Amino acid sequence: MVVEDASVFYPNAMSSPSAAKTSQTVRRNTQQRREIRGVFERNDRPLAADEVLELTQQKIAGLGMATVYRTIKALTDEGWLVPVEVPGAPPRYEVRGKAHHHHFHCLKCGKLFELEGCLERLGKLIPPSFKVVDHVVLIYGYCAGCDRGLKRQPAIVRRRSASIA
Repeated sequence: MVVEDASVFYPNAMSSPSAAKTSQTVRRNTQQRREIRGVFERNDRPLAADEVLELTQQKIAGLGMATVYRTIKALTDEGWLVPVEVPGAPPRYEVRGKAHHHHFHCLKCGKLFELEGCLERLGKLIPPSFKVVDHVVLIYGYCAGCDRGLKRQPAIVRRRSASIA
């Protein structure tokens, strides 16, 4: 077993041996864990668990969804990943520590993209008597790849799919 930093991490020192068995956490630096971290580092956008599985399986055949979920949970518990919620969709995850940004959700492929910065005029929408402590902006539309595909379709089909959104 390979352990990161050549040490075992025990989040809570327990005096009871039975409590120590159930709550100790060993951060193993497995090939699967390294590759899942690499997938997040190489992709500059929030990823869903199924996307992580697909991208990781390109290098590690036979990797299962349970391993992906377990690793994402561990990386989130450690604070390395943060969840990004999209209403009506499974959570995505991104590496913690990025500058303030918002997200664009493609209605066709379902991918979530990062938008750097913030809407400058957003503050002007808030009444002066309100105190804002945080905000989330999620923009919906079609990414460049999906938009090109829509333009190849007949105009009548484009209008119907646009009215659905």
